[in-house]
Amino acid sequence: MLAGREMPHSLDAEAGLLACCILDGVDSISRCLEQKIVPEAFYSPAHRAIYEALLSLNERKAAIDTILLCEELKSAGTLESIGGPAFVIELSNRIATTAHLGHFIEIVREKYLLRRLIKTATSAVERCFNFSQEGLEDFIQEIEQEIFKISEDRYSDSARPIADSVSGAVNIIHKLLERGGELSGLSTGFKDLDTMTFGLHPQEMIVLAARPSMGKTSLAMNIAEAVVLPKKPGQKGKPVLVFSLEMSAEQLAMRMLTCRARVAAGRLRGGFATREEQERLAQAAVELKTAPLWIDDSGQLNIHELRAKARRLHSRHKLALIVIDYLQLIAGTDPRVPREQQIAEISRGIKILAKELHVPVIVLSQLNRESEKEKRQPRLSDLRESGSIEQDADLVLLLARPKDAKDDFSVATDHADLIIAKQRNGPVGEVRLTFLREITRFENFAE
Repeated sequence: MLAGREMPHSLDAEAGLLACCILDGVDSISRCLEQKIVPEAFYSPAHRAIYEALLSLNERKAAIDTILLCEELKSAGTLESIGGPAFVIELSNRIATTAHLGHFIEIVREKYLLRRLIKTATSAVERCFNFSQEGLEDFIQEIEQEIFKISEDRYSDSARPIADSVSGAVNIIHKLLERGGELSGLSTGFKDLDTMTFGLHPQEMIVLAARPSMGKTSLAMNIAEAVVLPKKPGQKGKPVLVFSLEMSAEQLAMRMLTCRARVAAGRLRGGFATREEQERLAQAAVELKTAPLWIDDSGQLNIHELRAKARRLHSRHKLALIVIDYLQLIAGTDPRVPREQQIAEISRGIKILAKELHVPVIVLSQLNRESEKEKRQPRLSDLRESGSIEQDADLVLLLARPKDAKDDFSVATDHADLIIAKQRNGPVGEVRLTFLREITRFENFAE
């Protein structure tokens, strides 16, 4: 209290922040540390003790749950003083997801900085009254430094000197020269596409767009398969996370299984499969079971929840690729704003996710009907709610029917054109792919 007034604080925000840390320890605590949340940021002594225990568990890389947290508090001699295990359990049940973690961090940090500013300013006033008339310049400078220290702590250290960035760029150039034209990113499994893009690179947002039933999910999953199950002998698969907002995990697994085994799904639905096909299915099942592939088929996700889930899995398995199927099915965080603004927020969130986790993110998107109406190849402006998507994307791939297709062509029956409509660090152009519709598989084009 100060002159009868209570210091700024928000017990609800503190409790929400701690609940996030208990629910998703690794990711939430990492973000707290990035934003310079220290134990003193918590106004409540009980909350401060819990946060100190969480930091201790995190430093030892121990798993975080209510049982281990209570044990840590007990070891520190603070469990009973905060209200015992019941208080910890009640705290952990306050929220269902970590979607509002950033909001809680901002409030807790803001109140903490205000308290520090009040204490510093109050101390400065008291010292002014007791000033001894000597060394005024030093006295003012001392107070300035104290306030500047508070100002400094408002921001996390994200700016880096150009020397660091130049050194990183030089290392990339050396690697490119050493490879002598080899891929600098993840292989898509498609030779002509890799030649145009040199692979999929970290921090890239890759948009794969098409009209319905053109095979964009199939193409995305073929690329995911090339990453988790590379063809080259001796190469290990790399972890991939797929957000499937349209198809269930079982449907996607079924598609991958039949595609990998090269068995027509229609034959299986009819109850037909030769012994050889059954053997191929069994072999494909063994391969996919051991593949580092995760599928999240949550039907309703907003961009904050999606990013939180990706960060959580990445902290455990160091993902190499994320696939999102598809952008227009991601819910907006505020349903009251126009859909165009929601898409802009989602698109920007996906780009931030790619940069934050340092992985390429393939996001599928719908095209509008203009290209069909005008009977032409699609272009960037055909992206549905395209402004922000077009701006945020590093690479835009448009899957289209071949130029020489007849008017009644609606699905990629034999082959398709993959148009590289935008590429920040390379050329644009077209790549032709063969499509095996019965097994929903794209392959390198062969005349």
